[in-house]
Amino acid sequence: ADVTQRLKDAGQIVTSEVTQPIMRAAQEYRVLSASLQLYMSIAVILLALLGAAWGLRESQKDFRARNIVEFSVRMLLIGAASIAILTTLGIVLSLVFNTIEFFKLYPWTDFFFGLTWAPSFGGGSELGIIPLFWGTFYISIIALLVAVPIGLFAAIYLSEYANNKVRSFAKPLLEILAGIPTIVYGLFALLTVGPFLVNIFGRGENGLLGVDWMSGATSVLTAGLVMGIMLIPFVSSLSDDIINAVPQAMRDGSYGLGSTQSETIRQVVMPAALPGIVGAILLAASRAIGETMIVVLGAGAAARLSLNPFDAMTTVTAKIVSQLTGDADFASPEALVAFSLGMTLFVVTLALNVLALYIVRKYREQYE
Repeated sequence: ADVTQRLKDAGQIVTSEVTQPIMRAAQEYRVLSASLQLYMSIAVILLALLGAAWGLRESQKDFRARNIVEFSVRMLLIGAASIAILTTLGIVLSLVFNTIEFFKLYPWTDFFFGLTWAPSFGGGSELGIIPLFWGTFYISIIALLVAVPIGLFAAIYLSEYANNKVRSFAKPLLEILAGIPTIVYGLFALLTVGPFLVNIFGRGENGLLGVDWMSGATSVLTAGLVMGIMLIPFVSSLSDDIINAVPQAMRDGSYGLGSTQSETIRQVVMPAALPGIVGAILLAASRAIGETMIVVLGAGAAARLSLNPFDAMTTVTAKIVSQLTGDADFASPEALVAFSLGMTLFVVTLALNVLALYIVRKYREQYE
């Protein structure tokens, strides 16, 4: 009993019902742990002695320590860069290989041009991507309609009108939105924004407007509004930096010609900053297209082609999550389609990012 209690105190027995096999396993584990600690100590001492011997052997007047250190640092940096590159390559290759396997089982024409999304693990699935991409772009467009005006106006105020005291307080407060987890935004959409919109646009005569356009809390409008709030700091922060990069001499020249501050902003600053602002909007768009949790909780799960913003729809990212959740056979088209969706989404967002970076780089070369 005393041995059992000591083994429990050491964390080597984690159950209250101690049988003979458990006791023997715990005792063997204790012996092995002690042996491994001894071997580890011996290995550390041997490595230290070998390092000391190597250091003494190399400590000569002809030894170029600087070259060795520089080479070691260079190899360390190359290794760090290689990890990032190889990780990206591994992600891309995993998507490519699984996408190829999917198209061996399902025709690519039906995938890219199909108008119905109806997976069935019993067979006979219709896996058309168009309804998913329609929902993705529809929600992203509504989000950008919310985020771009608010974020841009906030950036103009912070860079052109606000004094240093207001700017030092308002800008970090605005950027707090970027640090909120997206699951919190999703819960906010489901529990607050959705019911609020239902009270306005739903419930028939009991609603605020007396209409029955919206039957549930999940809809394109719910997810789009909340996602737009999430994207505000992305647009405002990038646009603020871009507007501040416009040379002060251009503003001074406009003031010297008799323009007011609003005219200078509208006719001089904004045209000069427009390429960078477009790049910021494209980066925000790629962020919106790849969002998952907000659309899972706020937009619903229905894959449909509709122009009604009060309908529930779904997106590519939401379906990737649903297709890989459960006990699906990864050799079936219904599971492999998630990789094809991910590959298609990767290509779209990569194209948007490349376009945005090209525009921003062209802008910076012009004014720096």
